[in-house]
Amino acid sequence: MSAMPCAPAERGILIVGLGLIGGSLAAALKASGYRGRIVACDRDADEVARGIDMGLIDDGGTQLAPWVAESSLIVLAVPVLAMEDVLRTLAPRLDAQVVTDVGSTKGAIEAAVVRVFGHLPPRFVLGHPIAGSEKNGVAAADASLYRQHKVILTPREDTDPDALARVRALWAACGAQLLEMTPERHDQVLARTSHLPHLLAFSLVDTLARQDERLDIFRYAAGGFRDFTRIAGSDPVMWRDIFSANRDAVLGALDEFEAGVARLRRAVTEGDGDAMLAVFDRASHARQYFDTLLNQTSYQAMEQRNIRYRVSPGGAVRGQIRVPGDKSISHRSIMLGALADGVTEVHGFLEGEDSLATLQAFREMGVAIEGPHHGRVTIHGVGLHGLTAPAGPLYVGNSGTAMRLFAGLLAGQAFDTELTGDVSLNKRPMGRIADPLREMGAVIETAEGGRPPLTIRGGQALSGIRYDMPMASAQVKSCLLLAGLYAEGETRVREPAPTRDHTERMLNGFGYPVQRDGDEAWLQGGGRLAASPIDVPSDISSATFFLVAAAITPGSDLLLEHVGINPTRIGVINILQAMGADLTLQEPREVGGEPVADIRIRYAPLKGIDIPTDQVPLAIDEFPALFVAAANAEGVTRLRGAEELRVKESDRIQAMADGLTTLGVDNTVYPDGIDIVGRARADETPAAHYRGGRVDSLGDHRIAMAFAVAALRASDEIVIDDCANVATSFPGFVDLARRVGLVLDEQEVS
Repeated sequence: MSAMPCAPAERGILIVGLGLIGGSLAAALKASGYRGRIVACDRDADEVARGIDMGLIDDGGTQLAPWVAESSLIVLAVPVLAMEDVLRTLAPRLDAQVVTDVGSTKGAIEAAVVRVFGHLPPRFVLGHPIAGSEKNGVAAADASLYRQHKVILTPREDTDPDALARVRALWAACGAQLLEMTPERHDQVLARTSHLPHLLAFSLVDTLARQDERLDIFRYAAGGFRDFTRIAGSDPVMWRDIFSANRDAVLGALDEFEAGVARLRRAVTEGDGDAMLAVFDRASHARQYFDTLLNQTSYQAMEQRNIRYRVSPGGAVRGQIRVPGDKSISHRSIMLGALADGVTEVHGFLEGEDSLATLQAFREMGVAIEGPHHGRVTIHGVGLHGLTAPAGPLYVGNSGTAMRLFAGLLAGQAFDTELTGDVSLNKRPMGRIADPLREMGAVIETAEGGRPPLTIRGGQALSGIRYDMPMASAQVKSCLLLAGLYAEGETRVREPAPTRDHTERMLNGFGYPVQRDGDEAWLQGGGRLAASPIDVPSDISSATFFLVAAAITPGSDLLLEHVGINPTRIGVINILQAMGADLTLQEPREVGGEPVADIRIRYAPLKGIDIPTDQVPLAIDEFPALFVAAANAEGVTRLRGAEELRVKESDRIQAMADGLTTLGVDNTVYPDGIDIVGRARADETPAAHYRGGRVDSLGDHRIAMAFAVAALRASDEIVIDDCANVATSFPGFVDLARRVGLVLDEQEVS
C-alpha cells in the first residue's frame, strides 16, 4: 500500500465556498494530517456551521474580510459567475497569499481576474479538480473525492514557481494526480469531455420527460439509460453558469456533435451499413481505449506500468507451441485492406499493442473494421482515395514499421495528418523516409533532429522517383512503394542488400502489380487494390526467442508451428544452422503468398562464427536473441555491418553489450557490430555459462526477451527492468515461456 502524501506546509488555508468541492478539500486535508487552520467563508451560515460540526473546518463565517489575513493560501470554490464579485471583495485585502480556484472554465475565470486586477497576478494559480458527485453541499463532503483523480493546473509563463509548487502540494496531499495545460486547451478539452455530455444528458431526459408516454419510457428504461442520464441529476444552477461561462467552447463541441449525428442519421436513412459500422466500431474501441486510460493499462496509456522480470536459471525447453502472428504482416494487412476495394478477411492477426494502434488509426480515418476476435479481423476497405481526415494526431505506439509505412501512404492523401508514438518511438530518426518522400513532392515537417511527431501536409501532387537506398531497410522501401501508389509515373527503389518483401508480396496479392529485378523493385502509380483474404503466419522474430532457448539448453526438443519462412526473413535460421543448431523445417508450404513451415529444434553444442554480412539484413530484428546464442557458443562470434541496430527501439548493440558484461560475458563493441566470446563446453551438461545479474532493457521488448532466455544457462537469476513493452511485440510471451520450461516471474513495480 502506498504511503499517504505529506500535508502542505501552509500557515492557514481559507476555502471560499463550502459546498461539496470545498468541503471535500477540507476533509482530504484533515485526513492528510494537515495541522494548520482551515477556515471557510460561505454565504450560507448553516453550511459553515455544519462544516465546523463535522470537524472539516476550524472556523468560518459569511463575510470574507475577517479570514483573509490569517491565511497563507486561499481556494476559491464559488460558482463561476460569482467569481468576479468574490475577487473584488478579496483584492484590497490580499498581501502575499497564494490564490487558486476549482472552477471548470478557466478562460472565464482568468478574464474575471484580469478585469479586477488589471493582469493575472503571479501568485494566482488557476486549477480544476476533475471530480464531483450529483450530491450537493458540505454534508456530502468526501475525503477520498480527489484520490487518484486528476487536477488540472493552468499556470502562465510568469506564474510564481513557489506559488505553483504550493498549489501542487495542496492537491498532492489529497491524493490527486497533477496535470498542467493552458487555460485555452483546458476549456476545449472540458467542453468535449464534461460539458457536452452534461448538456446532452439534460436535453435527453428533458425531451423524454415532456412526452405523454414518459412514465412508460422511464419504467422500461434499462441500466444503460440510467448510467447515461445519471449526470442529468447534477446542480442545474451550476451547469447553467458553466455553459454560460464556457459558451464558445461548448458551442464548438456541440457543432461537432451535431455534425456527427447528421452523418449517422444519413447512414441510417440510406441504409449504409458500412458507414454505421464504422461509427459504432470506432466508438466501441475508443471507449475501450478510455477504459485503459482510467485503469492505466498499457495500450496507448499516458502512464505505462513498470514491469520487471525475474528469471531463474535452469529448466528444459520442450513441447509444441504456436507463437503470435507476424507483426510486419499484421500491420500491412490492415493498411492494404483499408485501401482496397471490398472486404478483406484477416486470420492470425497479432493482437499486440502496436498492431492494435494501427487498427485504431484506420478507424479514426473512417474505415469500418470488425474485431479483432481471436486473431480474426474484417476490414471494409474504402479504396485508395477513401480515407478521411482524423480528428487528431494518429498514435502508432512503439512501432517504427507503422510510423514509416504510414508516412508513405499518408503523403498522398488530400488531408493533413500528424503521426506520433510513444516516448521511445519519438526519439527515433525519421529523416531517411522524410527526405526521399520530399523528393517525390511530399511536404513533411519533423521535430528537432528529424524525429517524430511527423506532420504530413495533404493535397500534394506526388511524382515517382528512382531511389537508391543508402542503407538496406524494408521500412524505407515499403514507405516509398506505398507513396508510389499515389504518385504520377513509376516509383523504383533499389536496395543495397535484400530486405523483407512482405509489402511487395501483399501488394501483388491485392492485385496491384509490383515488379522485381535483382535488387530493384518498382510499381506504377494510379492503380487500385482489390480485397483479398490473408492468413498471417507466426512471426519468426517472436519464434526466435524460443529457437535460441532450445538451441542453448541441453535436453531441449521444441516444435514451433506455422512459422513464416519468407526468404527475406530467414537469416536467423541460416545463422543458427551455421552455428551448429539442430534445426529442421517440416511441412514447408505457401499460405496467401507467404512461405510457411513448422520448425523443430533440439539442443546441440553451438560454435562461434563470423556472421556473413549478407545475412545481416535478413536477421536484423533477431540479433538480441542471437547474441545470447553467441554467449553460449564455443569460441568467438563476430558481427559487422549491423549499424542499423544502433537506431532501433534502443541502441541494441550497446544495450546487449552492457547486459552481457553484467553477466560476465566478454565482448567488444564496434560501430557496426560486436564480438562475443562464448563460454560453452562441448558436452550436454547443464552447467552455467555465465553469472546472473540485473540488466536494464531500456524499454526495448527484444532486449527484455533475449535476457529472459539467457537465464536458462546462468548460475543465478537474471532480473530484467523496464519490460512493459514486451506486450507491444509479443502478447503472451510470459505464458508461452513458462509453458516450454522457463521459470519466469513477472512483477509490477512502483
